[in-house]
Amino acid sequence: MKMFEKRPWLAWLMFFATVIVVFLLGLLASSIMERRAEAVYVNVPKTQLSEFEPRNEVWGENYPREFQSYYQTADTTFASKYNGNATIDMLEVDPRLVVLWAGYGFSKDYNQGRGHYYAITDVVNTLRTGAPKNENDGTMPSTCWTCKGPDVPRLMNEHGVDEFYKGTWASLATEVVNPIGCADCHDPKTMNLRITRPALIEAFERQGKDITKASHQEMRTLVCAQCHVEYYFDKKKVDGANYLTFPWDKGMRAEDMEKYYDEIEFSDWTHQLSKAPMLKAQHPGYETYMTGIHADRGVSCADCHMPYKSEGGQKFTDHKIQSPLNNVANSCQVCHRQETANLIANVYDRQDKIIENRDKLEELVVRAHVEAKKAWDVGASEDQMKDILMGIRHAQWRWDYAAASHGASFHSPVEIGRVIGTGIDIAQETRIKLARLLAQLGHNEEVAYPDIETKAKAQKYIGLDMENLNSEKQAFKENVLPKWIEEAQAREKS
Repeated sequence: MKMFEKRPWLAWLMFFATVIVVFLLGLLASSIMERRAEAVYVNVPKTQLSEFEPRNEVWGENYPREFQSYYQTADTTFASKYNGNATIDMLEVDPRLVVLWAGYGFSKDYNQGRGHYYAITDVVNTLRTGAPKNENDGTMPSTCWTCKGPDVPRLMNEHGVDEFYKGTWASLATEVVNPIGCADCHDPKTMNLRITRPALIEAFERQGKDITKASHQEMRTLVCAQCHVEYYFDKKKVDGANYLTFPWDKGMRAEDMEKYYDEIEFSDWTHQLSKAPMLKAQHPGYETYMTGIHADRGVSCADCHMPYKSEGGQKFTDHKIQSPLNNVANSCQVCHRQETANLIANVYDRQDKIIENRDKLEELVVRAHVEAKKAWDVGASEDQMKDILMGIRHAQWRWDYAAASHGASFHSPVEIGRVIGTGIDIAQETRIKLARLLAQLGHNEEVAYPDIETKAKAQKYIGLDMENLNSEKQAFKENVLPKWIEEAQAREKS
């Protein structure tokens, strides 16, 4: 007390300090109570979800944060050194692709994919789905819809899996209207991750694995593996159906799947120039990821592409599925302590080295197709060409396996480098065989390399009438598509 008598200002200082401390403690207590109340509010469902509710907006009423972040996949502004999430005409960027896919739909149109938000729009607009005039037009099978949205599990449940695979693409154009979203990966009652496409479950069963025993961390990858995989349409499994199947029975390496396809004598198409029975790799992201260091360390797809974030006192998964390079702080730097610029430079360095060799393999395979065409032109027999055509098939499969898996040059650079290396060996050996055969047939000159410097020149070289294809597609978009959209909107309202 004597201290306060001598220094009265000290009493006032302690008084105000006490008031401030009490005030701050009050704010903290209020914040805690508010966050608890908010958590209770958020976790109480507002809307009862049906078992196969396909509309993302309805799910969003119960899970607004996840839904709002999901809709950010509509953003197409991000671009990295290689691609991004904007539409890029890859045939314009690399016209050699037109020759590699001569006789196949990808030679008509191949755009860099955008985010999940655009899954329906992009598959409708691409020239690869043709210009169907009505729902009975069998331009493409209904199986092509399988990974495009949550209406698919609903339709499979309503009509049966076999019947779903028996239809045409056009027949479901007014049914599959909701883009990839909540019901593709989540159970509506528990919100647990679940597998909604039978092909993945069936592939595991054939390998003697029970996918229902997968851990939550494994499921954070497996829900992606429903679609980001290599697959083909098995026409023999169910009569009249294009049955979606994963070729993993012998393993997931490029050579394993190649052997599987060779043994069942499957090909996606016959090449227009070389007449080789070709394989088109789809997007074997899961297979290549499984051979990389991140999979080995237990890192899931979602850890990097859908990292956790906090907002309003709530921790949730960011559903803006995107390149980790656009979110380094929440993806890479959770584990890696390097600066952002260094981490991005590391990714680009790996990509540069892989793509350099991949481009070399691409050129070799293009030359092999052109030289094979010349061999046919000068009188080669089927028996003389048999081994050569298999060499072209195997070399391009390795190139496509590396290219179509997109992030594989980072996910698994060692394995992809190995695959490309074996592809270069096969391509060179095949071209040596072609040179010997051409000489045997009397052609001892170098086969002229075509002028394919632009997409238009390359398409003209392989005989594509793009003016007619584009006009047909435009007529479809102006006359048929609006009617389909109107019917779909009416059905959704009802």
